Amino acid sequence: MELIRIQKIIADSGYCSRRKAEELILRGKVKVNGHPVKLGDKAGYRDEITVCGEKLYRPKKKNYIYLMLNKPRGYVTTVSDELDRKCVMDLLEGVEERVYPVGRLDKNSEGLLLFTNDGNFANSVMHPSKHLAKTYRVTVRPDITDEQLITMSSGMEIDGHKTQPAVINVLSKEPGRVVLLMTIREGRNRQIRKMCEVVGLEVARLRRISIGPLKLGMLKPGAWRELKPEELRAIRNALGEDR
Repeated sequence: MELIRIQKIIADSGYCSRRKAEELILRGKVKVNGHPVKLGDKAGYRDEITVCGEKLYRPKKKNYIYLMLNKPRGYVTTVSDELDRKCVMDLLEGVEERVYPVGRLDKNSEGLLLFTNDGNFANSVMHPSKHLAKTYRVTVRPDITDEQLITMSSGMEIDGHKTQPAVINVLSKEPGRVVLLMTIREGRNRQIRKMCEVVGLEVARLRRISIGPLKLGMLKPGAWRELKPEELRAIRNALGEDR
């Protein structure tokens, strides 16, 4: 009987991402046949796995789906929220498979957010080593100087670590308001907001418009759709995957 790492089994089931599964294992929330497991343990298909007391559903044949959502402002990127705030999952009306968000956008940010039940795919998109480009349309106040642009573009220190170089273009300027196009290749928490804050800029609006080759396009706020086969092939190629 083939044994597989438990975090991979959990991710492949669509319960959560592999990274989240590892966190749950470390917190003692995962059991196999009634016994707590540790990171690195493996299990077989016949073993009973429970996560937070819930028996893991493991279908014989996995039906993987890949979605994109245009996240509106005011929604948190979680499957559920103990504060009873609006969650992005509330917008996925009609999705029968259990999916989860790939990465996150904070409550006041909007734009392109991916969902899947394919744990390997989610892990690849989020993994820092892939350096997958993410592009944002960012409105800042009051104005931006060449010095501020150079500082953010060349790399700067936030949270004690230097950011990778970013590509930043000025799309438009009005009195007290500038629209930027910013492309980064990291997924650090609230990175763009923190970069702007360090140089003294206020972010009035932040919208993600692309992840790698995937573009938000004309998808309406709050609407979702499945990725097209050519889109899925394109992002797999960008991630260096063959399938």
